[in-house]
Amino acid sequence: MTTSERSAQDTTHIKSTAEKLSELQELKAQSKLGGGQKRIDAQHKKGKLTARERIDLLLDPGTFNELDMFVTNRTSFDGQTIYGDGVVTGYGQVDGRLVYVFSQDFTVYGGSLAEAHAEKICKVLDLAMKNGAPVIGLNDSGGARIQEGVVSLGGYADIFLRNTLASGVIPQISAIMGPCAGGAVYSPAITDFIFMVENTSYMFVTGPNVVKTVTHEDVTFEQLGGARVHSSTSGVSHFACPSEPECIRMIRQLLSYLPLNNMEDPPRITPNDSPTRVEEALDSIIPDNPNKPYDMKTIIRHIVDDGEFFEVQEHFAQNILIGFARLNGRSVGIVAQQPRSLAGVLDINASDKAARFVRFCDCFNIPIVTFVDVPGFLPGIAQEHGGIIRHGAKLLYAYCEATVPKITVITRKAYGGAYDVMSSKHVRGDINYAWPTAEIAVMGAEPAVNVLFKDEIEKAADPDQRRKELVEEYMAKYSNPYIAAARGYVDEVIEPHNTRIKLINALEMLKNKRDTNPPKKHGNIPL
Repeated sequence: MTTSERSAQDTTHIKSTAEKLSELQELKAQSKLGGGQKRIDAQHKKGKLTARERIDLLLDPGTFNELDMFVTNRTSFDGQTIYGDGVVTGYGQVDGRLVYVFSQDFTVYGGSLAEAHAEKICKVLDLAMKNGAPVIGLNDSGGARIQEGVVSLGGYADIFLRNTLASGVIPQISAIMGPCAGGAVYSPAITDFIFMVENTSYMFVTGPNVVKTVTHEDVTFEQLGGARVHSSTSGVSHFACPSEPECIRMIRQLLSYLPLNNMEDPPRITPNDSPTRVEEALDSIIPDNPNKPYDMKTIIRHIVDDGEFFEVQEHFAQNILIGFARLNGRSVGIVAQQPRSLAGVLDINASDKAARFVRFCDCFNIPIVTFVDVPGFLPGIAQEHGGIIRHGAKLLYAYCEATVPKITVITRKAYGGAYDVMSSKHVRGDINYAWPTAEIAVMGAEPAVNVLFKDEIEKAADPDQRRKELVEEYMAKYSNPYIAAARGYVDEVIEPHNTRIKLINALEMLKNKRDTNPPKKHGNIPL
């Protein structure tokens, strides 16, 4: 055979460009099928979307750029080679802004995490850190892939480390859209916000079978770690959503309040609401009876742009409110007592809830507006033995540490140590307002009188009448904001109807605020 004949024969085995393109399309189609159509159908029958359908809902249309589509499983224990290894990763845009995403694919080995799976997630986290953009993790996984043993456990630890290093640098959001059990729960737990879907997602360290074996308790998946439990009882989840589409819509809404990273200011939109809007209804919202509750959410909605308050952890520790809103188009974090729940006292759960939110806002340059109506810390053996001192100190620490603009409005009660904690002037509050209805004192009038005038009341001809007179005198003298204003602890006593105007003007004045903490590796918050 001549050289030319051999050359001609060799070319018969070379694929044409068209064939190579066709092969690429076939491999892409194969990768996009994940575990196959039968498993996709099974996912849909459970009322769940697939990993790719979730990404399509989350990102702006046509913006998703997939990475590592052709990464395959390292261990083929069933003889199959699966493209993607159970997780879809890449980047795209939400409202025109860059985000990174990974979405676990339950149709591939139950979304279990293995070596290649973990490496794909780590790559996305590394890219997000380098480029300063949020990461959204859509979790739907049966846990570590048992067949890969310690390699899969190492993969989890690699992710945990990156979650920790990224904390406070880029926003991290986790959506639990199926099972999340064992060690897998700790990646979402480190992230900033956790979303869960009612009836189809759950989180726990040990499942119902192990619980029954160890403690002999019978409990269902939902009772042990469902969305409602974690959003109302444990506080692990920040949002419980009725469906996956609603969950993804809320993630997009949350992102609209956040900067891409800790070096940026939060986004500002063109407001539709007038910055000089006056709300006369606020002048009569505080009841004349100081022990009568009212709804702090009503006050917040009267003040913020378009009445929109994006509440966080709505069903957990309801005696304190946290969430995001806008004032003249500028994102703010709001912390407020809720007099309708436990009279707005600070307890263990409320302190933890608010402290973490304050620290998040401080990480990402989001000004904090605090509405105060706090009668103190919740008394009782359960609270003391549960560590209310330690937990209350977390909130105090968070406010003291925060260097973002801090504006406070005292609507009614600000008693005792709780006055200090709630962004008072003494913990670097920038602007502190009080309504005329504010009561700033060591304690309420009646307990104060009982301490100060105990002997006088006992010796009086009519102890009840004398106590009543002394309470009225105490309230007239101390249950007002003017002593604090005389000391400069309150910058201004304002008409309630002007609160929106005052807050917007203060935010504008503070927009270039610069404050720092002493150089240190990090503080030792009383965890």
